[in-house]
Amino acid sequence: MKRSPQDMTLSARRISRRALIAGGGQLAFGALLFARMRHLQVDQADEFLLLAEENRIKVRLIAPARGVIYDRNGVPLAGNEQIYRVSMIREDADDVPAVIDHLRSLVRLDEEELQRALREMDRRPHQAVTLADRLSWEELSAIAVNVPALPGITPEVGLSRVYPLGPDYAHVIGYVGRVSERDIAEAVEVDPLLQTPQFQIGKIGAERQLEGVLRGRAGARRVEQNAAGRIMRELGRTESGKGADVQLTLDAGLQNFTQARLGQESASAVVMDVRNGDILAAVSSPSYDPNLFVEGISVPDYARLRDNDHRPLHNKIVQGLYPPGSTFKLVTLLAALEAGEIGANETVYCGGYTSISNRRFHCWKRGGHGRVDIAGSLRESCDVFYYEMAQRAGIDRIAAMARKLGLGVRHDIEMTSVSEGLIPDRDWKRTNRGEEWMVGDSLNASIGQGFVLTSPLQLAVMTARVASGLDVSPRLVRSVDGVAQPSGVKGPLDLPRSWLDGARNGMYQVVNASGGTAGRSRFDLGGIKWAGKTGTSQVRNITAAERARGVFRNEDLPWDRRDHALFVGYAPYDDPQYAVSVVVEHGGGGSAVAAPVARDIMLYALSGGLPPLQAYPDGQRGEIEERLSALDLDPGVVRTGGTGKA
Repeated sequence: MKRSPQDMTLSARRISRRALIAGGGQLAFGALLFARMRHLQVDQADEFLLLAEENRIKVRLIAPARGVIYDRNGVPLAGNEQIYRVSMIREDADDVPAVIDHLRSLVRLDEEELQRALREMDRRPHQAVTLADRLSWEELSAIAVNVPALPGITPEVGLSRVYPLGPDYAHVIGYVGRVSERDIAEAVEVDPLLQTPQFQIGKIGAERQLEGVLRGRAGARRVEQNAAGRIMRELGRTESGKGADVQLTLDAGLQNFTQARLGQESASAVVMDVRNGDILAAVSSPSYDPNLFVEGISVPDYARLRDNDHRPLHNKIVQGLYPPGSTFKLVTLLAALEAGEIGANETVYCGGYTSISNRRFHCWKRGGHGRVDIAGSLRESCDVFYYEMAQRAGIDRIAAMARKLGLGVRHDIEMTSVSEGLIPDRDWKRTNRGEEWMVGDSLNASIGQGFVLTSPLQLAVMTARVASGLDVSPRLVRSVDGVAQPSGVKGPLDLPRSWLDGARNGMYQVVNASGGTAGRSRFDLGGIKWAGKTGTSQVRNITAAERARGVFRNEDLPWDRRDHALFVGYAPYDDPQYAVSVVVEHGGGGSAVAAPVARDIMLYALSGGLPPLQAYPDGQRGEIEERLSALDLDPGVVRTGGTGKA
């Protein structure tokens, strides 16, 4: 059918309109596409370049070397050793099981450690996780050669903590370990280093307390890698900053000798320089090897330490709390002098007991000591004398004097779990027991029993203050990166010299006079003598029936029911330099057990090496020589000594 000219004109108009609309739409789409392409290629060019660079370039943290810990003479106590390990980033591995199977064909993988690593990779797929460490050089080389076929795998050279002297410093220095989720959660500010595979931080002891000093500063390196994840080249590097080196006040030789002298006893000993507060030796026995904890201790090894009734994991130096026994009589004496309740020449009669409210408080000597003065009360450790002093001075004055001498105080020292101890008074009992203080409580406290609890460190501080007349506190860190740390001396103790001389005279007679409770532990090192005080603290009540038939001897009782043996002393007597405290748990009598240990330790400190036999009484030298020769000493740090000079 032939169309009319009018229809053809209308149709042409429609086609032209549609073409214009279609062309306009195409033009608009093209303009939009051009604008989008320009936005992506020009406006966002830097962002996409950065993303591309992130795929091509990786930033790897460089862990710093941990600071080395030395003793006062430069002997390394905690250092670093080079180790080889292999790590994996889960998101960089195409097929994790296949990669691990390939890795197994190259090196041996511990299944328990591997399962731990896989669990950690599930939590942190974008971070490197160590699969195996302490590899041999041959194993590391085999992995390095096969890296192109091991996506996500990185062979590494790292550092690990090592403790050359092992058990000698376990309780003081502590140990490091792998960063745990708890460590990260407890961190005030999360250091990126904590995310580094196998990074080690201090867990206990000085390693933990000095973490901020020892850790150092992280470095970084920028590396270029290809599509297979193989590193092609290093683009840049910022070196890490090594942690500060720390020098402690401890003497490695004296520490080793003290550790050996205590042997496997459940015991502790502290040696302190009374002139500046330096801790020269601090030993808790038995000990353990801190190297076991660095890479994670095994279950059997930990169970062996945990189940030992002598508690090797317990830091008895600062955590161990014991009734101080008769060593506390120094406190009671000075409190009575300060209260003005006793004169320099006053005596007290001891008939073997004191009666209070129809209850007898017995002296250790059943028949009594007769009349005793200040020196005699310390020399023979008369309990009745101090029962009388307690009634005159009162518990609040005794407690105040104890704190002045460093007991019941949490000393600021670079160890963990430092105990405050317990010096009770009226308010303490009312608050904690809901009871009023009784006279009998004062009598028990006056001889270091009842509620009183102290640590070996506190007893050393007490002895140092009495010996020097200085307000001296313990110092463990001597210098940090060569910068000397402040002395432990704050000033005079604010006690009259005549009072301190009275206490020192009594302590001198304890070991040097006839009838002294530690007479068998005297010595003469080229004219140098010492002073001390014995202590025996009960861990059980003695019944009236036992007293009537005769108290059981310690050796007849089970070990954990025997008395604790204590001794505190200082030397030289006329020019004090060193103070020592020794506590032997369930050791029995302080004079028989703790005093001989303290004597050997003090002689080592004074002579600068193994105690010379000439310093001991003639009749004891054969026994002493046999005992000293049997000690398991480290010849690398223990000196022969024997100069006889302080």
